[in-house]
Amino acid sequence: MTNAKKILISGVKPTGRPHIGNYFGAMKQFVDLQDEYDARIFIADYHAITTVQNAEQLSRHTIDMALDYLAIGIDPAKTLLFKQSDIPEVCELGWIFNCITTMPFLMRAHAYKDAEAKNKEINVGIFDYPILMAADILVQNADVVPVGQDQKQHVEYARDIAEKFNRTFGDTFKLPNALIYENVKTVVGTDGQKMSKSYGNTIPLFATDDEIQKAVMGIPTNSQGIAEPKDPDTDNIFAFHKLFADEKEISEIEKRYREGGLGYKESKDILIANMKRFIAPLREKREAFAKDEEMIRNILKENGKKARELAHQKMEEVRKAVGIA
Repeated sequence: MTNAKKILISGVKPTGRPHIGNYFGAMKQFVDLQDEYDARIFIADYHAITTVQNAEQLSRHTIDMALDYLAIGIDPAKTLLFKQSDIPEVCELGWIFNCITTMPFLMRAHAYKDAEAKNKEINVGIFDYPILMAADILVQNADVVPVGQDQKQHVEYARDIAEKFNRTFGDTFKLPNALIYENVKTVVGTDGQKMSKSYGNTIPLFATDDEIQKAVMGIPTNSQGIAEPKDPDTDNIFAFHKLFADEKEISEIEKRYREGGLGYKESKDILIANMKRFIAPLREKREAFAKDEEMIRNILKENGKKARELAHQKMEEVRKAVGIA
């Protein structure tokens, strides 16, 4: 009997606390899609080793990421949440892909080109990143991969590699498609740039009330007075309102911005109240899950077994196709 649902896969590196940009840009979509798809979300600890090279830190970040996803609503009964490192087949498949992939092909990767432009010392893992990512996707027989517009290249690499393998060894892999939600906008940080840890402009997804207060009050504003009209389309505070206020309140705030009568202090106070109302339940759920880390480890372990069995079946096909069965 075939699975009626299409297979969705995505992976996230465990590299520290998630912020609200991570949530609205990707994490929320995983929760929204888990009823529609056969969803498989992995914690990309192999990928993380390219930058996180401390065993205790990586282990801690891995458990923390599992807690984060459970707290926002990922249901282990609907979504296969597992560790990438519990599927060693991805490394085996990655090696096979290495043998049919050229260096000039990998040199087109955005991450590599960006690191090279910044004159960074590039380890082989970063250079080879698209290969392992393709293996993650293809070993699970994925149909769709949810990504932002700026990450579309990851899926294109997986498709290209799958096509070359199929031409070389016979039809083995399906070609995955990028699942891009056009209504998912880039979340701005407190300084107006894209929210990113590298810019130091983030607001943690599970922030305390004090952290929320400090972050919002630190959003820079211009010198316009309370009575003066303001442009909501260019205002950083209003950009956050669109994430945390309901449609009626957004409409009211926008009206007061354009007509004048809403000062930046009041606008920030409204935002702080709405953010606290949104984040508090998530933070409480996370704290509750954190009381039983053994349960978290068992979820990852059992789901890892299921994911590995699926990967093992695909690798049997691959080994036969290549001639190493």
